[in-house]
Amino acid sequence: MKPPTLDEFADMLEEVINRIPPQFCKDLNGGFNLQEEMKRENGYYVLGEYIEGTHLGCFINFYYGSFVGMLGQRSREIWEAEILDTVYHEMQHHMESKAGRDDLARQEMEELAQALRRNNRSGGEIDIQDR
Repeated sequence: MKPPTLDEFADMLEEVINRIPPQFCKDLNGGFNLQEEMKRENGYYVLGEYIEGTHLGCFINFYYGSFVGMLGQRSREIWEAEILDTVYHEMQHHMESKAGRDDLARQEMEELAQALRRNNRSGGEIDIQDR
């Protein structure tokens, strides 16, 4: 299967976002934003990014190019599942931020540390993904 176009991806993403009950989006005043580009950091595809700022408020970016880079020719079902997982993941960051928690961020930092240790031993690519 060819990767979905940007418009098809936007429709798939919107379908998932529209299922979120409004009370969970409280204080997400910048909403959900789709970026066309790919974003990578330290060998990871960044599929989504929760941003909490004083001037722009809280918002979530999704990076279409990163989904294309990671999923490529995979089936529509896999694309839909990854979109759902990414929305859930970024919403978890938002909910934890509202609650003054950072459990997910600490878990991600531990995963990064483990990947870097593996990478250092093997000399290969980092093999976990940042969402």
